[in-house]
Amino acid sequence: MNVTDNTLSIFALGGLNEIGKNMYVVQYGDDIVVIDCGGKFPDESLLGIDLIIPDITYLEENKDKIKALILTHGHEDHIGGIPYFLKKLNIPIYATHFTLGLVELKLEEHRLLRDTDIITIDSKSIIELGMMKVSFFKVSHSIPDCLGIVFHTPEGNVVHTGDFKFDLTPADNQTADIHKMAKIGEEGVLVLISESTNAERKGLTPSEQMVGNHMDEAFLKADGKVLVSTFASNVSRVQQVVASAIKTNRKLALLGRSMVNVVSIAMERGYLSIPDGMLIDANEVDQLPPEKVAILCTGSQGEVMAALARLSTGNFRNVSIYPGDTVIFAASPIPGNEKAVSRIIDNLYQIGAHVIYGSGSTTGMHVSGHGYQEDLKFMLTLMKPTYFIPIHGEYRMLHHHRLLAESVGVEPGNSFIIKNGEVVDIQNSVARQTRAIPSGNIYVDGMGVGDVGSVVLRDRKQLSEDGMLVIVITISRAEQKIISGPDTITRGFVFVKDSDYLIREVNNIVKNTVQELQEENVRQWSVFKQSIKKSVGQYLFTKTKRKPMILPIIIEI
Repeated sequence: MNVTDNTLSIFALGGLNEIGKNMYVVQYGDDIVVIDCGGKFPDESLLGIDLIIPDITYLEENKDKIKALILTHGHEDHIGGIPYFLKKLNIPIYATHFTLGLVELKLEEHRLLRDTDIITIDSKSIIELGMMKVSFFKVSHSIPDCLGIVFHTPEGNVVHTGDFKFDLTPADNQTADIHKMAKIGEEGVLVLISESTNAERKGLTPSEQMVGNHMDEAFLKADGKVLVSTFASNVSRVQQVVASAIKTNRKLALLGRSMVNVVSIAMERGYLSIPDGMLIDANEVDQLPPEKVAILCTGSQGEVMAALARLSTGNFRNVSIYPGDTVIFAASPIPGNEKAVSRIIDNLYQIGAHVIYGSGSTTGMHVSGHGYQEDLKFMLTLMKPTYFIPIHGEYRMLHHHRLLAESVGVEPGNSFIIKNGEVVDIQNSVARQTRAIPSGNIYVDGMGVGDVGSVVLRDRKQLSEDGMLVIVITISRAEQKIISGPDTITRGFVFVKDSDYLIREVNNIVKNTVQELQEENVRQWSVFKQSIKKSVGQYLFTKTKRKPMILPIIIEI
């Protein structure tokens, strides 16, 4: 297909075949709109990496065409990459009142708030972005103020659902615009872009109201302090904890930076109600009778530096968990976090705490914010799209979502399971996937963005597994003879005092290698270093079956 000025193009730079760093793009001709700009937290294999964000090379190359960044909601996997994005592409941001509160906090930390154009929208907003008109509809999720988006283009209407479920009795009373969705479907939807997180789970997502009842029951049974760990952004869950604390006459303490920040924003913007005098500081917790205290804290995913992990090891200043206290995990572990969460649960049991944990259906303390199969089918039925692109999920989730779409009427062959960077082009109501644009991961490490790549990560992995040897030799420039060394320093490889023989042999191998090269009249230090690494590496692997990093340093005098 030839890409022309009247081509409608849809693609993702993050969020396909993965959970996290969501970023989707709708382009009509020379008008580009970006949807969400998320970050993804690294797994254990990415040593030292703080955050993963999308590669925006294509957007940088077409920066003059970008009209806006529109945010569906305020979760980290949808807004976490914004500060790094804005440092390269300063474009207007459109988001709801609560979402902008979270974004402004990030921009202030990065000193970008003053220079960023932010526009508040709601479900009734209509904005003109070049050849596209954009409207919105409310969806239910696990954070306030979530939107689905409709792009009205000359080619047809494109709907992006955002993250959603259908909850007829939401705890925050923010019900989805079901009638509006049905009307959008009646008007005609060319392409539906819909999230797939729970496409493998049968049935309907349980209502948030269920959690409130179980929370009350746990608070009433507790004799000591009650600690609840949940996502700070789940404001309706926070409100349920507040309600349970009021019913049992408990004061409430907030532990963890993100919990304090989000609760502050939610209260300030009218999304959370906490009675005056109910909140107490951390240093007041142990001064009150335990049966009069509840604690809301971060750390439900096992994060090492979060409040709950530190509490479980007795390393949180001014607050301790004692035998008889109740700890509630009001969130299910994200895949990959199970081991870290289990470690905290073990620590809590060793203290003597009563721990309520497990999947939401088991404990009743958590329900997903993402729709199950019947929710996804309901959205498909309301929208009745011609073409369907499942997003926000790993490949198996996208696959199951495609099967659901076909089961409710989407024509086989009209669904596109694509990878990040692969483009669906639509001309004259015909959609094809024939091309791709640059995409990938950018790693954030401290203050560095994109300066850590596969080579650095490989070196870090080698260092973490087998350690390193630094071999220092001083050679006379005039006589080309060793006048000092070799001196071998090891870190993370062997304990030197117990390995004298091994180190002596390494030094002998280095001397012999240098002498052989000098006899062959070799003068390039790069050859010396490579030969030392090879000969020492072979010897160490033979003796220890390890492959430490070897760094020869040659000083010429």
